[in-house]
Amino acid sequence: MTHYGTLRMWAAVLTIVGALGVVMAAIGTVIWAIEVEGFWQTIGVLLIGGPVSLFLATLPIAVAQAMRALADVGDTVSAR
Repeated sequence: MTHYGTLRMWAAVLTIVGALGVVMAAIGTVIWAIEVEGFWQTIGVLLIGGPVSLFLATLPIAVAQAMRALADVGDTVSAR
């Protein structure tokens, strides 16, 4: 039995939010690349704006992994 169920539940919520964020960031990058004027602005969106937005969209997934790791450590330490 684990004492860290709430932490794991919030990690699951953050993982779902992060996955939706990545999908929305990808869709938004494609729409943004279509909407800009000119070749170089499109290249700038795809090579600079897209990776930055996707990186920022993955931050909730990273926090969820950290929360899950903390729960694992807590379970391991409390079992001893």
